Amino acid sequence: MLTFSSLLTRRLMLALLMLTGMQGALHAAEEKEAHKWWDAKWPARKKITIDTSDKGSVITDPIGTTPVLVRLHDGDFNFMAAKEDGSDLRFVSEDGKTVLKHHIEKWDGILNEAYVWVSVPEVKPSAETHLWLYYGNLMDAVKAEDAKGTYDASTILVYHFADTATVGADSSASAIAAQGALPPVTSSQVAGGERLMGQMAVTIPDAPAMEWAAGSALTWSAWLKPTALQPNAVVFSRHDGANSFVIGMDNGAPYVEINKQRSAGSTAGAPAVWQHLAVVVKDATTTVYTNGAPNGTLAVGLPALKGSALIGKDITGTGFVGELDELQIAKVARDAGYLKLAAIGQGNSPEFGKLFKLGADEASDAAEEGELQKQMTLIKDISKSLTLDGWVVIVLCILLAVIGWGVAIAKVLYLNKIGKASKAFLQRWEKLSNDLTAIDHGDADSVKTMGGAAGGKAQKLMRKSPLYHIYHIGSEEISNRVSAKGGFNGLSGRSIQAIKASLHGALMREVGKLNSQIVFLTIGIAGGPYLGLLGTVIGVMITFAVIAKSGQVEVNSIAPGIAGALLATVAGLAVAIPALFAYSYLSARIKDAITGMETFIDEFIAKMAEHYKEGKTDHAG
Repeated sequence: MLTFSSLLTRRLMLALLMLTGMQGALHAAEEKEAHKWWDAKWPARKKITIDTSDKGSVITDPIGTTPVLVRLHDGDFNFMAAKEDGSDLRFVSEDGKTVLKHHIEKWDGILNEAYVWVSVPEVKPSAETHLWLYYGNLMDAVKAEDAKGTYDASTILVYHFADTATVGADSSASAIAAQGALPPVTSSQVAGGERLMGQMAVTIPDAPAMEWAAGSALTWSAWLKPTALQPNAVVFSRHDGANSFVIGMDNGAPYVEINKQRSAGSTAGAPAVWQHLAVVVKDATTTVYTNGAPNGTLAVGLPALKGSALIGKDITGTGFVGELDELQIAKVARDAGYLKLAAIGQGNSPEFGKLFKLGADEASDAAEEGELQKQMTLIKDISKSLTLDGWVVIVLCILLAVIGWGVAIAKVLYLNKIGKASKAFLQRWEKLSNDLTAIDHGDADSVKTMGGAAGGKAQKLMRKSPLYHIYHIGSEEISNRVSAKGGFNGLSGRSIQAIKASLHGALMREVGKLNSQIVFLTIGIAGGPYLGLLGTVIGVMITFAVIAKSGQVEVNSIAPGIAGALLATVAGLAVAIPALFAYSYLSARIKDAITGMETFIDEFIAKMAEHYKEGKTDHAG
């Protein structure tokens, strides 16, 4: 008998199991939803994992929303499957629905490398954060980069120093263009970077976004590679009356100096080595970070500052000699986890491979199912670039293809029909050939029925066989001689030769029927490629003539015309290749049919000579 307590315990266990099952089902539903394909127009995707757990690169401090650098190269990304400028790239969050802001700092389709910044919401500490990279929409995708949206509202300055055209451009919403920036060094930490010589400074002009209030928060960060260890080398400086803010390196040891008070406790780094330097000001404490780890402090807050700032030099003092990349300034004190993620995620240390992982390529089911439709759409788009001569060639190729396929299908049906009829005839011929005199040659019905062996239905079928036609002609020749005046005393050698000649004449007529219209297949085989080549040559010639006249020499002006011209060659080959296969197949079957007729004629003559040898009494008489 169950007690109340045991009954209650069982019911609690049952409720717990039901709850666990519901949680499992909910988790499975969430997993399925997250793995759903974002948009079927994008046929390929890769999973990106940012792992801050103990299985990856450990980051325990809060991180929050942060721009993450996604590096792509030909070892982990198929550049041929994406658009030539990367405009089809889309980044989708872990929920499988939210499209993330991104912008491309560098895309090189020749060297197959790319640097893309993606705004990832809420990167989790001590856990995995996932997002999806979608690509491969070569037809409909348009450029959707948003550099300003990649950074939060607290970011007031971002200099990538990416390329010569935009070397001083600010990627943040502030749009504060740097003045005096030199052409970038292409092989820098992240794509392009700025080389500082210690004599000339890059100026950040005065702007409302760069007004710093006393006691406010600030984060300054950049990648630095000193050429040599210099004393008091100034990397960044700003002065406003008695107030000042200076960041530099003293014999490799980073420091921050606020109103002439310098931070202490910094450890020097090695020369000619990239390091991530950050300075965070919060309330009355300023902290220096090197490669995401604290490296010096100063118990002073931020003073009020307005006006321009200098990169690479101070008004007085030693200028920094080395390279600088990815300078960012924010009006908020970034967390230690944020800085560590930036240092590892943008760096080249072994920790990068633990932190950032690119998954295998995945293809959508809809993309696989609709591959034929995509190919047809692509051909349709290419056909829009066809010139008039190309259309003429394609129309001629279509006519050749229609005629060729019509002939091939008709021949296959004809060969099947005579093959079936010949099989029925040979079954009765085997019995008749043992005694050819069994046929009463004075009676036409006896010849038609093969001595009564074939009924009306069988006769109707056998009339379709060329063997039956030859047999009938041979029987008529014998019948003519049996019924000739003067009696029949067998067949002489001359009569046999005459009958053989008649049978061979019938053979030639049957061969003519078998080979009739086969010439259309040979025309398709020989003429299709030449027609296509003619259309291609003329199309390419016209394309280059138009380019020469317009003066536009670029891929986008050449490719459509060349693709359209090549479509004519494709059409020619599409005619020739099936025609070649059909011709080879039909030739083999026709050859077998002819061999069968020749064999039957030889057998008929032999049986006729045996049963109607000269001097034999006429059985019909």
